[in-house]
Amino acid sequence: MSQDTAAEDINTLAKGGRTNILGFLLRLAARLPFLFIAGRAYGPDIVGRYAIAVLVIEFAALVATLGLKRGLAQALSTTDRPHAHVVWDSLIVAVIGSAITSALLIAFPQAMFPNSPVMGLERFLPLVVFASALSDVSLSALAYRKNIAASVTARAIIEPWTISIAAWGFSYVSARDGLLYAYVLSMTAALAASLVPFVKEYGLPIGWRPRVVELAALARRNAPLAGADTIEWATRNVDRFILGLLFSPAVVGIYFMAQQVSSVPQKLKTSFDPILGPVVTQSLASNDRKAVAKQIRQVGFWITSAQAAAAVMFSIPAEGVMGLIGPEFVVGATALCILLVAEVLASTGAVCETGLVYIARHKNLAVSICVLVLQIALTFTLLILARDHAWPLAWQAAAPAIALAVAVTLGSVAKAALLRRLLGAPVLSVRPSFFAAIAIACLVGAAFTALPKHYEWAELSLGMPAILVTYLFVMIKFGFRDEDRALFRKMPSADEATLPTQDAL
Repeated sequence: MSQDTAAEDINTLAKGGRTNILGFLLRLAARLPFLFIAGRAYGPDIVGRYAIAVLVIEFAALVATLGLKRGLAQALSTTDRPHAHVVWDSLIVAVIGSAITSALLIAFPQAMFPNSPVMGLERFLPLVVFASALSDVSLSALAYRKNIAASVTARAIIEPWTISIAAWGFSYVSARDGLLYAYVLSMTAALAASLVPFVKEYGLPIGWRPRVVELAALARRNAPLAGADTIEWATRNVDRFILGLLFSPAVVGIYFMAQQVSSVPQKLKTSFDPILGPVVTQSLASNDRKAVAKQIRQVGFWITSAQAAAAVMFSIPAEGVMGLIGPEFVVGATALCILLVAEVLASTGAVCETGLVYIARHKNLAVSICVLVLQIALTFTLLILARDHAWPLAWQAAAPAIALAVAVTLGSVAKAALLRRLLGAPVLSVRPSFFAAIAIACLVGAAFTALPKHYEWAELSLGMPAILVTYLFVMIKFGFRDEDRALFRKMPSADEATLPTQDAL
């Protein structure tokens, strides 16, 4: 790979990274009001009911895309057809998939509400699958054209702020279904925010006719991608479903809130997928596997560093964070801490999967299946032990988080080792400054949590910013090299865009 090509790739990743960091901050700013409103206005029972319903809807939407969220980039980079025709074909695939999955859920609505009765129009809630699937495919098509701003607008501004405002408004209309109404409205708004820039970018499909045979072939080729996406999603959500089968909606609601706080940093990795996927596929198209290793190593370092910052900032004052949502949710502080650590441990495997899904789809799928099976077995084992031995509620809610942390750690190790062997280059960068930044930030956080009771207000208002500033100062000052700082510059030079080789594992 030439210096110019390396510079261009890192500049592309850095530009997408800057946009995604903005999106991450906007998403965080919108997510916290929603958690506060949902916890205070609806309570853990209603939140738990909402959590299971949305879980099933999200799963159906993911299946409906048939792997196009990541497979579309490869389809566009290898086709001779007009790109507008390919992306409209992909939308047709998503519509067909949505029709099938939503029809199944409408026929069996109890899957969305396993521990509560189905009432009113709740049976038709699965129609929102169309909005979610079409929005995902549209944003993936835009990302191939390097339009990440559309994803930030739809997913980090329109969707979260709509659900936050609507949840507050609907709380005065229906204390039982207000959250579900807000969810439908937010997904509809996100679809509109996705389709408008999509049509502007690709235009209407003039002269296009859907190719049924090619559509079927596209769906078949994307089957391993769809499987990988589904299993990755299941790894992060099957714990909530199992919890709903064994415990009351209130316990599910407490765990869901901890999961929502912990998943904020995980969204940073998810938001990198649209920009990392096209860069990786273009390098693979030129058979430059060393470049792929460098791209994954760089993005992996950025994501892991950011997730560790969020983990330290939210886990040290975890009781205060959960208490903001509502006093009933404080018992979820232990689960929150474990989930935050699990996100950091899972980040390496999640980033490595971006490369594996293109060069070793079936091997990646096999590893993912093993991780999921292990997690399910551990989750059931720990939850049954917790129930039979009457563990405290805090540890009952934390049991699925422990299973998740163990499973994703083993999965990360396996996927990093597999990708390194296939690419013939290191894909993970480990630096002492990373651990030093965590340790120093923890000391600062411990000082704030040790304050007397009448200074508890300072734990969140002053302690969390102090933890974050300390961590970032140590990391940027002592851990970041020139190529890492490309994330904060508009035009990194070719020399600055060269990725590190030392300290890489």
